[in-house]
Amino acid sequence: MKRLVLLIGLLLALGAPAALAQSRAAAPASSLIDLNSASRDDLMSLDGIGEVRADAIIRARPFRAKTELVERRLIPEALYDKIADKVMARPIPGATPTPATRPPAGQKRS
Repeated sequence: MKRLVLLIGLLLALGAPAALAQSRAAAPASSLIDLNSASRDDLMSLDGIGEVRADAIIRARPFRAKTELVERRLIPEALYDKIADKVMARPIPGATPTPATRPPAGQKRS
């Protein structure tokens, strides 16, 4: 009986660090919330994002990077640090990149 208890304790001790490491790992891409396509309710499921911030995020679309949430002052940096591992900014299909405001030196505008 002592051996069984010792064996179970040893298995739990060896398995616990692996379980903790998995829970701390970043969320897989399939479970990330896409800032460019998420619904209002999806955005509101994030800690610190209520109706007002969710609406502001939707109005500010499209995003090229999730860091634009802070750069555009939609959320404070402290909040971004809490949700950064739960969101992504996937490019919108068919969207063209923003053109340069000026042509490269030596080229004329068409």
